[in-house]
Amino acid sequence: MNVAIVYGGYSPEWVISEKSAKVVFAHLNSDRHRCTMVHIANDGWHAVAPDGQRIAMDRNDFSFTSDGKQHRFDAVFNAIHGTPGEDGRLQGYFDMLGIAYTSPGVAGSAITFNKALCNGFLRQFADVNIATSVVIHKGDMLDEAAILAKVGLPCFVKPSCAGSSFGISKVKQREDLAAAIGLAFEHDHEVVIEQFIKGTEVSCGVYRTKGETVALAGTEIETANEFFDYQAKYEGASREITPPRITDAEAKAVRDTTVKVFDRLGLKGMSRIDFIVMDGRPYLIEVNTVPGLSEESILPQQVRHAGITLSAFFAMLVDGAVGK
Repeated sequence: MNVAIVYGGYSPEWVISEKSAKVVFAHLNSDRHRCTMVHIANDGWHAVAPDGQRIAMDRNDFSFTSDGKQHRFDAVFNAIHGTPGEDGRLQGYFDMLGIAYTSPGVAGSAITFNKALCNGFLRQFADVNIATSVVIHKGDMLDEAAILAKVGLPCFVKPSCAGSSFGISKVKQREDLAAAIGLAFEHDHEVVIEQFIKGTEVSCGVYRTKGETVALAGTEIETANEFFDYQAKYEGASREITPPRITDAEAKAVRDTTVKVFDRLGLKGMSRIDFIVMDGRPYLIEVNTVPGLSEESILPQQVRHAGITLSAFFAMLVDGAVGK
C-alpha cells in the first residue's frame, strides 16, 4: 500500500509536525506499507526522498513523477498540526480526489479546530462539562468589566483557532487582560476568554477501529509553569504520568466523556482530548484531532501503556482509513 505521510503546514506548528511525521515513517514504512514523506508548505508541496531530494507534487491528483514514473497514493497519514491539516481544508481536498486519510473528516476537523465553535456545539449536552467563556472578535468593543463578571479571575485567554498553546495567556489581574487579548489576536481573529478551572489536567487518547471507539488510559500533566504551555509540552518543563493519579471513578468519567465527545462530533481515526478534573468531574479543555506523535508525545505513551506497538497502531489507522 502506498502511503503519503503529510507534514508541515502553514502554521508555527510545522516544527512539531515534522517530528511526528518522522516517527510515523520510522514505524509504518515496511514491506506492507511503502511510505513517502510529503512536505506541505507555503512555498510548495514536495515529496521528500530519504536522501533529501524534493520532488514537486502535482496538486491536480496528489501525485509526483520520478524517473519517468508517476507515483500515486492509496492513503494519506495526516501528521499536520494546525492548518491546513487539522482544520478540514486538506480533508476536503482529499475527499474530492477520493483518497483515504487517517484523520477525522471536514466537518469534525473544522468544528474541533475552532474552540469557540466546538464548545458551543458540546454545551448542548448536559453530560459534558465546559468552562464558562466569552468569545470576542477583532474590532469588537472591549468591555473588561462585563467579561470578568462572567468568567472571573484568574482566566485564560486563547486564540480560537491555534494549537500548541501559541498565543495563550493566564490572566491573574484585570490590568493584564488587554495585553493578553492582543497577544491572542496575533494568532487569530477570534478569541476565547475562559473561566479558570482548578484541578488535575488529564489528556486522554482515543481511536476508532472496527466500529468501536476506544479510550486509552489517559495521562496526567504536571508542570511548574502557569499552564501546559509550549515550553511544558515540547521543551521538557512538565511531567507526564500515565495512567493519571486520580480515582478510578474520575478516570472512568474521563474515558467515558472522551468517547462521548469523539462520537458526538462524528470523529474518526484518532484524537486526544484534554480535560481538567475538578471535584470528580472532567471539564473539557480542547479536542486535538491530529495529536503529537513524537516518541515522547502523550498519545504514543498511552498506546505503549495499552500494550500496542506504534507500528501496529499506525497500521490500524491506515487500515481503518481505507476500510479494511
